Amino acid sequence: MDKQFLVDDFKIGEAWRLFRIMGEFVEGIETLHDIGPSVSIFGSARVQPDDPVYRKTEALAALFAKNNFAVITGGGGGVMEAANKGAAEAGGTSIGLNIILPFEQKPNPFANIRVDFKYFFIRKVMFIKYAAAYIIMPGGFGTLDELFEAVTLIQTQRIKPFPLILVGSDYWTGLIDWIKDKLLAEKRISPEDLEILQIMDEPDEIVKAVEKVIIL
Repeated sequence: MDKQFLVDDFKIGEAWRLFRIMGEFVEGIETLHDIGPSVSIFGSARVQPDDPVYRKTEALAALFAKNNFAVITGGGGGVMEAANKGAAEAGGTSIGLNIILPFEQKPNPFANIRVDFKYFFIRKVMFIKYAAAYIIMPGGFGTLDELFEAVTLIQTQRIKPFPLILVGSDYWTGLIDWIKDKLLAEKRISPEDLEILQIMDEPDEIVKAVEKVIIL
Protein backbone atom coordinates (compact mmCIF):
# COMPACT_ATOMS: atom_id res chain seq x y z
CA MET A 1 0.00 0.00 0.00
CA ASP A 2 1.26 3.51 -0.78
CA LYS A 3 2.32 5.50 2.23
CA GLN A 4 -0.06 8.23 3.32
CA PHE A 5 2.39 10.71 4.87
CA LEU A 6 4.36 11.52 1.76
CA VAL A 7 6.14 14.67 2.90
CA ASP A 8 7.37 12.97 6.08
CA ASP A 9 8.75 10.12 4.00
CA PHE A 10 11.61 12.03 2.35
CA LYS A 11 14.96 10.52 3.33
CA ILE A 12 18.52 10.76 2.12
CA GLY A 13 18.74 8.88 -1.15
CA GLU A 14 15.05 9.40 -1.97
CA ALA A 15 15.51 12.54 -4.03
CA TRP A 16 14.08 10.52 -6.93
CA ARG A 17 10.65 11.57 -5.59
CA LEU A 18 11.41 15.01 -7.01
CA PHE A 19 11.01 13.53 -10.48
CA ARG A 20 7.48 12.39 -9.57
CA ILE A 21 6.75 15.92 -8.34
CA MET A 22 8.10 17.43 -11.55
CA GLY A 23 6.06 14.96 -13.57
CA GLU A 24 2.84 15.94 -11.82
CA PHE A 25 3.52 19.62 -12.49
CA VAL A 26 4.21 18.90 -16.17
CA GLU A 27 1.09 16.76 -16.60
CA GLY A 28 -1.12 19.35 -14.91
CA ILE A 29 0.19 22.27 -16.94
CA GLU A 30 0.13 20.42 -20.25
CA THR A 31 -3.45 19.26 -19.64
CA LEU A 32 -4.86 22.57 -18.48
CA HIS A 33 -2.89 25.24 -20.31
CA ASP A 34 -5.57 25.93 -22.96
CA ILE A 35 -8.83 25.48 -21.04
CA GLY A 36 -9.66 29.18 -21.16
CA PRO A 37 -11.33 31.20 -18.38
CA SER A 38 -12.14 28.90 -15.49
CA VAL A 39 -13.56 28.92 -11.99
CA SER A 40 -12.49 26.62 -9.19
CA ILE A 41 -15.43 25.42 -7.10
CA PHE A 42 -14.94 24.05 -3.57
CA GLY A 43 -17.25 22.61 -0.94
CA SER A 44 -18.12 19.61 1.16
CA ALA A 45 -17.56 16.13 -0.21
CA ARG A 46 -20.30 14.88 2.12
CA VAL A 47 -23.40 16.46 0.60
CA GLN A 48 -25.79 14.14 -1.21
CA PRO A 49 -27.73 14.76 -4.45
CA ASP A 50 -30.91 15.58 -2.52
CA ASP A 51 -29.14 18.31 -0.52
CA PRO A 52 -30.02 21.91 -1.54
CA VAL A 53 -26.31 22.72 -1.61
CA TYR A 54 -25.73 19.97 -4.18
CA ARG A 55 -28.56 21.23 -6.37
CA LYS A 56 -27.44 24.84 -6.10
CA THR A 57 -23.85 23.90 -6.99
CA GLU A 58 -25.06 21.95 -10.00
CA ALA A 59 -27.13 24.89 -11.23
CA LEU A 60 -24.31 27.37 -10.63
CA ALA A 61 -21.75 25.25 -12.48
CA ALA A 62 -24.15 24.84 -15.41
CA LEU A 63 -24.59 28.61 -15.56
CA PHE A 64 -20.82 29.13 -15.59
CA ALA A 65 -20.50 26.57 -18.40
CA LYS A 66 -23.20 28.29 -20.43
CA ASN A 67 -21.26 31.54 -20.03
CA ASN A 68 -18.07 30.00 -21.43
CA PHE A 69 -16.25 29.24 -18.21
CA ALA A 70 -14.58 25.91 -17.55
CA VAL A 71 -15.34 24.48 -14.12
CA ILE A 72 -12.55 23.01 -11.98
CA THR A 73 -13.14 20.87 -8.89
CA GLY A 74 -11.24 18.43 -6.74
CA GLY A 75 -12.83 15.62 -8.72
CA GLY A 76 -14.51 13.80 -5.82
CA GLY A 77 -18.03 13.53 -4.49
CA GLY A 78 -20.49 15.95 -2.94
CA VAL A 79 -20.06 19.54 -4.10
CA MET A 80 -17.27 18.48 -6.45
CA GLU A 81 -19.52 15.96 -8.15
CA ALA A 82 -22.37 18.45 -8.37
CA ALA A 83 -20.15 21.08 -10.02
CA ASN A 84 -18.65 18.62 -12.50
CA LYS A 85 -22.10 17.27 -13.31
CA GLY A 86 -23.63 20.69 -13.84
CA ALA A 87 -20.82 21.83 -16.12
CA ALA A 88 -20.71 18.60 -18.14
CA GLU A 89 -24.46 18.36 -18.68
CA ALA A 90 -24.50 22.00 -19.81
CA GLY A 91 -21.97 21.09 -22.50
CA GLY A 92 -19.03 22.78 -20.82
CA THR A 93 -15.50 21.85 -19.84
CA SER A 94 -15.71 19.93 -16.56
CA ILE A 95 -12.35 19.35 -14.88
CA GLY A 96 -11.62 17.05 -11.96
CA LEU A 97 -8.27 17.37 -10.19
CA ASN A 98 -8.41 14.13 -8.27
CA ILE A 99 -6.20 13.40 -5.26
CA ILE A 100 -5.05 9.82 -4.79
CA LEU A 101 -5.72 8.72 -1.20
CA PRO A 102 -5.55 5.21 0.26
CA PHE A 103 -9.09 5.03 1.64
CA GLU A 104 -11.00 8.19 0.83
CA GLN A 105 -11.64 9.99 -2.43
CA LYS A 106 -13.01 8.27 -5.50
CA PRO A 107 -13.25 10.33 -8.69
CA ASN A 108 -16.76 11.23 -9.79
CA PRO A 109 -17.83 10.22 -13.32
CA PHE A 110 -18.77 13.71 -14.56
CA ALA A 111 -15.38 15.29 -15.22
CA ASN A 112 -14.61 15.24 -18.94
CA ILE A 113 -11.01 16.25 -18.18
CA ARG A 114 -9.33 14.46 -15.29
CA VAL A 115 -5.87 14.77 -13.77
CA ASP A 116 -4.75 12.58 -10.87
CA PHE A 117 -2.38 13.93 -8.23
CA LYS A 118 -0.45 12.23 -5.47
CA TYR A 119 0.70 15.48 -3.86
CA PHE A 120 -1.79 17.97 -2.45
CA PHE A 121 0.47 20.98 -2.95
CA ILE A 122 0.78 20.43 -6.70
CA ARG A 123 -2.97 20.08 -7.00
CA LYS A 124 -3.38 23.35 -5.08
CA VAL A 125 -1.12 25.13 -7.53
CA MET A 126 -3.38 24.02 -10.38
CA PHE A 127 -6.50 25.29 -8.61
CA ILE A 128 -4.86 28.70 -8.20
CA LYS A 129 -3.03 28.92 -11.52
CA TYR A 130 -6.07 28.34 -13.71
CA ALA A 131 -8.75 30.07 -11.63
CA ALA A 132 -10.39 33.30 -12.68
CA ALA A 133 -12.32 33.05 -9.41
CA TYR A 134 -12.75 30.81 -6.38
CA ILE A 135 -16.33 29.80 -5.65
CA ILE A 136 -16.66 28.53 -2.08
CA MET A 137 -19.75 26.48 -1.31
CA PRO A 138 -20.52 25.30 2.25
CA GLY A 139 -17.85 22.87 3.37
CA GLY A 140 -15.53 21.69 6.11
CA PHE A 141 -11.82 21.81 6.90
CA GLY A 142 -10.69 21.11 3.34
CA THR A 143 -12.86 23.91 2.00
CA LEU A 144 -11.57 26.30 4.66
CA ASP A 145 -8.01 25.31 3.79
CA GLU A 146 -8.49 26.23 0.13
CA LEU A 147 -10.31 29.43 1.11
CA PHE A 148 -7.71 30.80 3.50
CA GLU A 149 -4.75 29.77 1.37
CA ALA A 150 -6.17 31.85 -1.48
CA VAL A 151 -6.91 34.75 0.88
CA THR A 152 -3.33 34.65 2.17
CA LEU A 153 -1.82 34.56 -1.32
CA ILE A 154 -3.92 37.54 -2.39
CA GLN A 155 -3.25 39.42 0.85
CA THR A 156 0.51 38.94 0.50
CA GLN A 157 0.42 39.76 -3.22
CA ARG A 158 1.83 36.40 -4.23
CA ILE A 159 -0.97 36.07 -6.80
CA LYS A 160 -3.11 38.59 -8.64
CA PRO A 161 -6.41 39.36 -6.90
CA PHE A 162 -9.44 37.50 -8.21
CA PRO A 163 -13.04 37.15 -6.99
CA LEU A 164 -13.25 34.94 -3.93
CA ILE A 165 -16.95 34.33 -3.43
CA LEU A 166 -18.54 32.60 -0.45
CA VAL A 167 -21.87 31.15 -1.57
CA GLY A 168 -24.60 31.13 1.07
CA SER A 169 -25.04 34.05 3.45
CA ASP A 170 -26.70 31.82 6.04
CA TYR A 171 -23.60 29.59 6.12
CA TRP A 172 -20.77 32.12 5.86
CA THR A 173 -21.99 35.29 7.63
CA GLY A 174 -20.95 33.97 11.03
CA LEU A 175 -17.40 33.44 9.81
CA ILE A 176 -17.18 36.96 8.42
CA ASP A 177 -18.60 38.37 11.65
CA TRP A 178 -15.93 36.48 13.63
CA ILE A 179 -13.21 37.82 11.34
CA LYS A 180 -14.48 41.36 11.93
CA ASP A 181 -14.98 40.93 15.68
CA LYS A 182 -11.66 39.21 16.33
CA LEU A 183 -9.11 39.56 13.56
CA LEU A 184 -10.01 43.08 12.48
CA ALA A 185 -10.90 44.42 15.93
CA GLU A 186 -7.62 43.16 17.36
CA LYS A 187 -5.68 44.48 14.32
CA ARG A 188 -4.56 41.07 13.11
CA ILE A 189 -5.68 42.10 9.62
CA SER A 190 -6.25 45.40 7.83
CA PRO A 191 -9.70 46.73 6.81
CA GLU A 192 -8.87 46.26 3.13
CA ASP A 193 -8.20 42.58 3.73
CA LEU A 194 -11.92 42.08 4.28
CA GLU A 195 -12.54 43.23 0.73
CA ILE A 196 -10.92 40.05 -0.56
CA LEU A 197 -14.03 38.08 0.46
CA GLN A 198 -17.55 38.46 -0.89
CA ILE A 199 -20.72 36.69 0.20
CA MET A 200 -23.36 36.03 -2.45
CA ASP A 201 -26.42 33.82 -2.80
CA GLU A 202 -27.83 33.92 -6.32
CA PRO A 203 -26.13 32.10 -9.24
CA ASP A 204 -26.81 34.95 -11.69
CA GLU A 205 -25.25 37.44 -9.28
CA ILE A 206 -22.18 35.23 -8.83
CA VAL A 207 -21.56 34.71 -12.55
CA LYS A 208 -21.97 38.42 -13.27
CA ALA A 209 -19.49 39.29 -10.50
CA VAL A 210 -16.88 37.04 -12.10
CA GLU A 211 -17.61 38.28 -15.63
CA LYS A 212 -16.97 41.87 -14.50
CA VAL A 213 -13.30 41.17 -13.94
CA ILE A 214 -12.78 38.70 -16.80
CA ILE A 215 -12.62 39.45 -20.52
CA LEU A 216 -13.99 36.38 -22.30
